[in-house]
Amino acid sequence: MARAIVMVLDSFGVGAAADAAKFGDEGADTFGHIAELCGNGQAEEGRTGPLQVPHLVELGLAEVSYGATGRYPAGIVPAEHCHGRYGWAQELSSGKDTPSGHWEMAGVPVLFDWGYFLDKERSFPQELLEQLVAQAQLPGYLGNCHASGTEIIERMGAEHCASGKPIFYTSADSVFQIACHEETFGLERLYELCELARKLIDPYNIGRVIARPFVGSPDAGFTRTANRRDYATPPPAPTVLDKLKAAGGQVISIGKIADIFAHQGITEKHKADGLEALVDKTLEVMIKAPKHSLIFTNLVDFDTLYGHRRDVSGYARALETFDRLLPRVLAELEQDDILILTADHGCDPTWPGTDHTREYVPILMYGKNLPAHNMGKRESFADIGQSIAELLELEPMDYGTSMLPQRL
Repeated sequence: MARAIVMVLDSFGVGAAADAAKFGDEGADTFGHIAELCGNGQAEEGRTGPLQVPHLVELGLAEVSYGATGRYPAGIVPAEHCHGRYGWAQELSSGKDTPSGHWEMAGVPVLFDWGYFLDKERSFPQELLEQLVAQAQLPGYLGNCHASGTEIIERMGAEHCASGKPIFYTSADSVFQIACHEETFGLERLYELCELARKLIDPYNIGRVIARPFVGSPDAGFTRTANRRDYATPPPAPTVLDKLKAAGGQVISIGKIADIFAHQGITEKHKADGLEALVDKTLEVMIKAPKHSLIFTNLVDFDTLYGHRRDVSGYARALETFDRLLPRVLAELEQDDILILTADHGCDPTWPGTDHTREYVPILMYGKNLPAHNMGKRESFADIGQSIAELLELEPMDYGTSMLPQRL
């Protein structure tokens, strides 16, 4: 019996999807634009020169980029021989957000439209705000707008600390975000407020309420902490996680995976702060996880720290760091294990604004028994879930086509 290890490089798109124009993202290319700026000497903070990701390239990343965009990224030399199965996937779901991407890769595409708070100012319904203030006994609120999380705490953090009013904000995603100071407002109180907000926004069909705690002072500045917590609505149908758990297998969440799936289908969960810590935790779990397990890791830094903040140098550094760590992950694979590296959407750090971008995502698969193969374009992220179902001998999912060879 095998194990599946899925690592999501959160936001690592590989070129504008076929329907990107509907989202205003035609021409977006997270990987390609990062490589281009690195090659031009425009991403030199904490690193230098062309983007160096040789191990990802050996698994087929350069060929994926070529297939998705028609060109190899600047400065990236294709591998003479790729070692894995590789392809690029179009999202079937209607959004470009974290739950949609993850649920689809777990076999459950989001075929409905999320609710959104579209107004840039006065974003939230007054009735919702009044309910939150009354039921949580708040002195009021700040924000009520679209904003970058780092920018809004710098702008409103001091007033929040002085007044006790939480900061409410949103983005182009289906989210209601609440930022509060861990000490002056209280971390547990923030979580309780988010749980209340989760109940109150259900009629609006909003995907997530996100707790965004921060620390600091007006003089020293404010910094978000690792105590973020996502309160997601549950997937609309059983995912491959649910099926594996019901079959007696282990579903081990690392990072924010459990939050994304509203803690459904999870048998064990681990948190860690930062890219290297998340990879280390994955390695720790791989050493002891039994057969018939799914180890599911989200590497959030690519998205939160670099994509949304439009930090090309930071994104490049993170990719190079992950590439250096990747051989350690490959070395821990057992004979029948399959490693899948993928993403949930794009977040091109060269793109206008601070929101996600509608892109193809890479699918890089590696196993000691898995022959190398160019799988080409995949019509849904759900091919990942279907492949996991086949590998772990579960009932097939309703969506997706397995990417495993007929006889593994």
